[in-house]
Amino acid sequence: MLLRDLIIIGTETVSRTYPEAEAREMVFVCLEYFLGTKRHTHIIEPQFIVSEDKVAEAFASFDRMAAGEPLQYITGKAYFYGREFFVNPSVLIPRPETEQLCRMAIEGGRPKRILDICTGSGCIAWTLALEVPGADVVAVDISDAALETAAAQNFKEEASQSGAKVPEFIKADALAGCPSCLLDGKFDMILSNPPYVRDSEKALMRNNVLDHEPHLALFVPDEDPLKFYRSIVSWASCLMDQGGCGIFEINEALGKETAELCREAGFDDVRIIKDIFDKDRFVVYRRINH
Repeated sequence: MLLRDLIIIGTETVSRTYPEAEAREMVFVCLEYFLGTKRHTHIIEPQFIVSEDKVAEAFASFDRMAAGEPLQYITGKAYFYGREFFVNPSVLIPRPETEQLCRMAIEGGRPKRILDICTGSGCIAWTLALEVPGADVVAVDISDAALETAAAQNFKEEASQSGAKVPEFIKADALAGCPSCLLDGKFDMILSNPPYVRDSEKALMRNNVLDHEPHLALFVPDEDPLKFYRSIVSWASCLMDQGGCGIFEINEALGKETAELCREAGFDDVRIIKDIFDKDRFVVYRRINH
């Protein structure tokens, strides 16, 4: 089959679920992954032939995308902060808002010891480790599969060349008491993108997220939507050094309530920061007067 015909069929298939322009872009990315082609290959090589086995592989991927499976899970990779991360259904697909969290953390100073709670794919931990060479980064998660994914990210060579330290990944429940293994030193930065979508908000989510991304990393009960933040603030009370800073990603509807948890715990300079879509998305808090 000609590549140009495969692109047409793929776009038609994926357009059952996504807008045509988005579907076409997804097809280009998918074919680049499976065939090694570029988005212009069908133009400069109009007679480019795709083998039968590769056509079958592409068709299967088109059907998976049309069924709502995220393209990142099909290719097994997602881009975050200029790097290619491994992803699979055990971890959330990294999002632009979380890139903003990392940018805020990096621009906020040169932290020496960083804690990432609910690390998932490890995108926050690895980004901070690589962008702040020399920093000690510790990341925790309750999921064995997520920790395995995070530890397997392919950045060890980059770390070695830049003098960055590879993050340490530890199994721990963010809702439990602070692990004793973390009490041997203070952190000057604590970051987290914990579960914060209320169960009642599931109806507002796209099926490709709802049906495929891990609910453990997404949802909290309506009757206690701040339970992760309450626990994280408790950890920060034990672990944050004098002059330290904390940042977490939040539910846009609960910014004031989340910020108040930090104030009640005695933290200073508590601020709500908007994301690139002008929604309340982050709370920043500091330990200044303690």
